[in-house]
Amino acid sequence: MRHRVFLYFLILGLIVCFMGGSVFNTYREFVSEGPLAERTEVVIEPGKSLRKIAKQLYRAGIISSPAVFEIGARAGGYATQIKSGEYSIPERSSAKTILTILTSGNTYIRRLVVPEGLTSHQIVKLMNGMYGLVGDVKHEPKNGTLMPDTYYYSYGDTKENLLERMHNGMNRAIEELWKDRDKSVPLKSPEEAIIMASMVEKETAKSAERPHIASVFFNRLAKKMKLQSDPTVIFGLSHGTGEFSRALTYKDLRVENGYNTYVIPGLPKGPISNPGYAALKAVLHPDKTEDLYFVADGKGGHTFAKTYAEHEKNVAKYRAARRTSAKVKTDSESDVSDIKNE
Repeated sequence: MRHRVFLYFLILGLIVCFMGGSVFNTYREFVSEGPLAERTEVVIEPGKSLRKIAKQLYRAGIISSPAVFEIGARAGGYATQIKSGEYSIPERSSAKTILTILTSGNTYIRRLVVPEGLTSHQIVKLMNGMYGLVGDVKHEPKNGTLMPDTYYYSYGDTKENLLERMHNGMNRAIEELWKDRDKSVPLKSPEEAIIMASMVEKETAKSAERPHIASVFFNRLAKKMKLQSDPTVIFGLSHGTGEFSRALTYKDLRVENGYNTYVIPGLPKGPISNPGYAALKAVLHPDKTEDLYFVADGKGGHTFAKTYAEHEKNVAKYRAARRTSAKVKTDSESDVSDIKNE
C-alpha cells in the first residue's frame, strides 16, 4: 500500500513538474471541494476519451480544472477505468471523489411510476417522456398485459425491455391470484378476471371500495343486468387510448361497440385499462353483498344500494350536494353517470 501511494505521488509530481506547477497545489486541488453547487447527473457515453470526459465535466461546472482531473486520473491509474453510464454527482465533490464514482460502475438509478388504470397507450406515452429510456416501441401492448408498479432503470435501458418487465409482472400476478381465487367467483379464465379488474380499477381510486364495486358487477351479471359502466363507454369512444376530455352524453351511451356495457350484455370484449394487483385481487375475492347500484358520494367514494328506489335517493343526495358546492353540470353532460345502473 505504501509503495502504491509513493508511486502515485511520484508520478503526479513528475507530471506536474513537467507542466511547471506545484505538486502540493495540484494535489490539493485534486482532493478539495469542487465547484458543483447541487447534486447533478452526468452521462458518460461509451468510448469517450479521458480528455473529453474532463472537458465535459468542466463545461458542466462539476470540476474546476480539466488538467488536474486528467493528471489525477492518470497518476492514480483511473485513466482506462471510467465506465460509461449515467452517474449522480453530489454537490462539492472533489475530482478524486468524482473519479471514484465514475470508475465504480454504480450508475444512477431512475424511477418510472406506472399508476394503476392507465391504458397501454398512456403507459407508452409516459415512457416516451422519461429521460434515459431509449429505443422505440414497435408494437403497442394489448391492454391488460402490463402490471402497474414502480420500475427502476438506468440510462440507456430500452423501452421494450421495460415493457417486457411489466408484461412479466402481470403474468406473475394473475397466475398467483388465479390459483388462490374464491372458487365461487363466476369468472371462466384469468383473462376475464383482468377484464373485470380493469373496470373496477377505473370505477374507483379507493382500494377499500374495489371488492365492493366488484360485488355489484357480479350481482348484476347474476341477474343478467347490463353492467352500465361509464369507463367502458369512454374506452370505446377514445378508440382504446383512454384519452377523453369531455363529459359523457346520453347519445354516447347508445354507441354500439364491443365495449359499451350500456349496450352489450356481460363483460366488454377486452380490458379497458391495465389494472393493478389490488384490483385483480378484489375481483377474485369480492365482497359478499346484495348491492346492485352505486353512485359517487362527492367525496371520492361511492354510495351503494340494493334497490333502484334506494339508488334514486342516493342520486338525489349527490345532486343536491353538487348544487350546494356550485358544481352543477348541464343535463346533457355527465349527469348520465348519476342515474346509471337502471
